[in-house]
Amino acid sequence: MKQKINLRLSLIALIAIITTTDGITFVYYNLFQGQVRRDLQQNAGLLMETEVFQKAYTSGKEHTDSLAHLSAGNLRITWIDADGTVLFDNDTNIAGLSNHLDRPEIRMAFENGEGESTRRSDTMNMNTFYYAVLLDNGTVLRVSTQARTIFSVLMTALPVIGAIVVVILLGCVLIGHFLTGQLMRPIEEMAEHLDEGYHAPAYKELEPFADKIRSQHENILAAARSRQDFTANVSHELKTPIAAITGYAELLENHLVDADSEAHVARQIRHNADRLHSLVTDIIQLSELDHKELPRKFEQIDLLAVARECTEAHLPMAAKRNIKLTCGGTSAGINADKRLIREMIDNLIQNAVRYNKENGTVRVHVTIENGHPVITVTDTGIGIPADQQDRVFERFYRVDKSRSRETGGTGLGLAIVKHIAELHAAEISLQSALNKGTKICVRF
Repeated sequence: MKQKINLRLSLIALIAIITTTDGITFVYYNLFQGQVRRDLQQNAGLLMETEVFQKAYTSGKEHTDSLAHLSAGNLRITWIDADGTVLFDNDTNIAGLSNHLDRPEIRMAFENGEGESTRRSDTMNMNTFYYAVLLDNGTVLRVSTQARTIFSVLMTALPVIGAIVVVILLGCVLIGHFLTGQLMRPIEEMAEHLDEGYHAPAYKELEPFADKIRSQHENILAAARSRQDFTANVSHELKTPIAAITGYAELLENHLVDADSEAHVARQIRHNADRLHSLVTDIIQLSELDHKELPRKFEQIDLLAVARECTEAHLPMAAKRNIKLTCGGTSAGINADKRLIREMIDNLIQNAVRYNKENGTVRVHVTIENGHPVITVTDTGIGIPADQQDRVFERFYRVDKSRSRETGGTGLGLAIVKHIAELHAAEISLQSALNKGTKICVRF
């Protein structure tokens, strides 16, 4: 990044030098041309005031030799008759000069009283400026001078300009190196202290960027910790049923179980195998939900119809514990993945039945509130303490650990519910009172 900044600073300086040089040269050359024209006009005016040409013309054309004494330095003086014949030229023998009526400045002088033009000599890289004025006697006085072209001026100044460019570029590199160091230092310090507490960036413009980076960094760290905790919890949760199955299997293998206890051992093996299967199933489900980029089959479904299907599937489970399970409400259409919605409702009903009391009730209700479909699962169970309600959607978190294991709970049900709700942009709310029951609402 520093190299790019230095390179761009140098490029900007180079462009600025070239542009400024061209601009200044063009402006001053135009001023110079204007000054040359004004000087020619003044010189022509002075020559007219001397009236030497009028006197020479009155004395006769043969007396033009009297003008030979005129000397004007680099100024060329030409006197032209009304028919275009050159009467006098202080720089060239007039015998070899052609008729000048075709010259634009002469033509303009005869027509308008004065005229001017500029002609360029590519071989000499010089511009010749002409100014002509009509005299009272009908002749034209023309003065001219030569000046270098703008290209010639630039070429002459090129070595100086090149030296200036080199010096400025070197200065830009040194200054750019210093400035980029000063510019980048706060950013580098911010990056070094990213793991520490909040440090306000040195530049106000960096605050949104810093907040975004810090938020992403914290999320990454939180995700890493969550994965570590999840791995540790998975290992712990899998060990218990595997150890139980292994232990009971060894008893059977070594014939250490009498005939009366074989049925009990078989039931324990099946119970732990079922628990292991539930754990693996829920872990796979969570893993799939974590990959949000996986394709989902979204379609228009009736939330009430899916809720009724799930309720009917759990009636036998509820009947075993004398729990009254009902479903009702209003049809509500949502655009969702039907398989995931069924999974979400299954987990809510299972939790409501699993953590309920004998002869309790579980009510599944679908309604539309302010245009939003809402499904509510209400139970009369053991409830959730107020200080634990924020954690029940964490993976492997259980309010009553012993009860959960006895009833086959994996501690992942509500975590799955949360993930499915997020995939459908739904909001979850929870109301619960200890020993009175729990109400969970999912608002689409």
